[in-house]
Formats: sequence, C-alpha cells, structure tokens
Amino acid sequence: MSDLISYQLEDGIATLTLSNGKVNAISPDVIAAFNAALDRAEQDRAVVIITGQPGILSGGYDLKVMTSGPQNAIDLVAAGSALARRMLAHPFPVIVACPGHAVAKGAFILLSADYRIGVEGPFSIGLNEVQIGMTMHHVGIELARDRLRKSAFHRSVINGEMFDPQSAVDAGFLDKVVPAEQLQATALAAAQQLKKINMTAHRNTKLKVRKALLETLDKAIELDRQHIA
Repeated sequence: MSDLISYQLEDGIATLTLSNGKVNAISPDVIAAFNAALDRAEQDRAVVIITGQPGILSGGYDLKVMTSGPQNAIDLVAAGSALARRMLAHPFPVIVACPGHAVAKGAFILLSADYRIGVEGPFSIGLNEVQIGMTMHHVGIELARDRLRKSAFHRSVINGEMFDPQSAVDAGFLDKVVPAEQLQATALAAAQQLKKINMTAHRNTKLKVRKALLETLDKAIELDRQHIA
C-alpha cells in the first residue's frame, strides 16, 4: 500500500498501521496514504483499525512542513482537517488502537474515531498546540468541543493540559485502557463485535448523529483556510 501506512485485511477487518519516523509525524504524504487506505477499506467493506508503532500513535503534524512557510502550514492543516471529517463520516466503524503517545494531530485522530483503545503506561495524550506557540485552529476547537467532556475541553484546548491514558478516558480522548500486550487482541475483539452491527444503519445513524458537527467542521475548514494565526 505505502511504506507510511501499511494495510492489512483479514476477516473483514482492515488494519492501518502508521509508520513515519520515531514520532509518526503527519505529513502531506502520510495524509495521502491515509486517504488511499481508507478508500481501499471502503471498497473492502471492512471495519477499520488505525494504529501506530509501540509507544506512539502520532506526535502530530510534521513540524518541518509546518515551519516551511505559512501556505504549507495552511495546506497541511486543511488536508488534516478534511481527513478528520472523512473519518467522522466513514461508512464503516473506525477503531483507533493507540499504542502510547497521541499528541496534537495524533490526539485529533482519536477524536475522529468511533471507538478508541489506549494502553497503560507513562504516555501523554492531548493537544499541546498552545504549549508550542500555535493558536488552535477552528476545526481543532470544534472537534474537541464536540468530543471532549466539558470539564476537560477548556483545560485541554486553552491550557494545553496533557493527560495520562487513564485520565484521557475521563477527558474523552479514549474509551478504554488496557495493558500494552493486550492492545491488538482488544482492538480485534472490538472490531469483531462491530462487524455484527448493520452497516447501513451504522452509516445512516452516524451521519444523523454527527450532522451538526460535520456542518460546523465544513465552516471551520473554510475559516482555517482563510487564516491560521
């Protein structure tokens, strides 16, 4: 498929494994590979599991691209936002098996999925944009507002607070935490369970539930294209 995202289909479950350097940086090429893998999973009518390398899902956008010029940064964020929107509207269930850290765009991947499993350990999950001098983009604010618990939303987005896996469940980034050696088996069990639901009902209900969010994200994507501070 791609050396940045491997694609493995087995028993109606497509596992997409992100592999781009030690922090799995999200670059334009990674997003293109991600979209191609989702295209394929859709053709295969598969439940999707997204995962990374041991210890990390992703550390966020590729900072080399983000600092190479304002237009490059705007284009990368727009492509990443379109990917988040696509994941939220994907016609089949999307599970993220988060093997460790999930920071910035890595955490937004969690917020764009239907079910999220993390692992126990000294890992950081959250949105560190204000820590590193980035004003949070509109799409990020709206996605976090919709998916995070209200008490965690301001702490996360405005304060840049990072969460360990257990408190990330309480905040709304994760649904479940398991020992690292159980991550793959737990994700596969969740995928097997989700395979039993009616996919047409799943898709139609998902679009109904997320209608307001998807419309809000469409407006936010346009706002971000005009200006990212």
